[in-house]
Amino acid sequence: MPINKSYINKFIKTTQLAACGASLFIGKKDKNSADKAAVDNMRAELNKIEMNGRIVIGEGELDEAPMLYIGENVGTGTGDDIDIAVDPVEGTNFVAYNKPNAIAVLAAANKNEILHAPETYMNKIVVGPNLPKNIVDLDNDLEDNLRSLAKEKSKKINELTVCILDRPRHNEIINKLKFLKVNLKLITDGDVCGALLVINKKNNIDIFIGVGGGPEGVLAAAALTCFGCQMQTRLLFQNETEIKRANEMGISNLDKKYNLDDMIKGDVIFCATGITDGELMSGIKNTNDGFICESFASHKNSNFFNISSEKILKWALIQSLIKTGNLN
Repeated sequence: MPINKSYINKFIKTTQLAACGASLFIGKKDKNSADKAAVDNMRAELNKIEMNGRIVIGEGELDEAPMLYIGENVGTGTGDDIDIAVDPVEGTNFVAYNKPNAIAVLAAANKNEILHAPETYMNKIVVGPNLPKNIVDLDNDLEDNLRSLAKEKSKKINELTVCILDRPRHNEIINKLKFLKVNLKLITDGDVCGALLVINKKNNIDIFIGVGGGPEGVLAAAALTCFGCQMQTRLLFQNETEIKRANEMGISNLDKKYNLDDMIKGDVIFCATGITDGELMSGIKNTNDGFICESFASHKNSNFFNISSEKILKWALIQSLIKTGNLN
């Protein structure tokens, strides 16, 4: 069942207000205050929306996150049953040290149509739109995936650009990519943004790979499914506590390979607002009148957001002026 389109602007405003709150702490080396400001604003705005909302991906469990915790009810309590995944600040360190690509993120779907991903690592592989199904596979050899992708794109393997988190856990992969002379885009954080770079060819990212956060993987999936992209993931568990938590969330097959349709089972709205400048969006600009913010929005069942990979970003970028109001 499609989500009512009237929610789109309401969710966009929610990420905008979260971004505005976090922006007050750009460069102040205080990531916790930035996160709290975003959480406070996001929660307050969500509670104004006429819906029976439920946080399925949020700031953590109730005992570690007093607001926007997993299972928290948000909204007025009247209206549609909506499951909501949020990351009020993806890239808290980016905000604290005024680095690019900090964003506020939200995804919303009908009840039980978003994968309730536990706080574990997730292995991911992502490619953009307009490619044959299963052009790459999470279980294939890295070089085989790259050669298959290069052939389909009429490129040499050393003409591909791979985006990957610059982490010690990826040293072996990065060394192999360097051996293959593949172009590298190394990111220090923010794997939602990293995964979304494949959507539009102007970003020149052919594939996103590597191990990042599970919740972030689901948030990225919400946007990617709107644009005809491909993504495969697998949750990675480090201890029995993580396995137990996954079981409690209804995950019994611990080795399951997830495709986009497994993570987002129906219609979905995705919204993100830039906090600091980045490849996807401009950051918050504080003016005398308020905050100028730029947001990226998509809706799976809306033709407005499904035109072509070249036009989508232009058509779905929304600039708004948010009056300062209570953002003290």
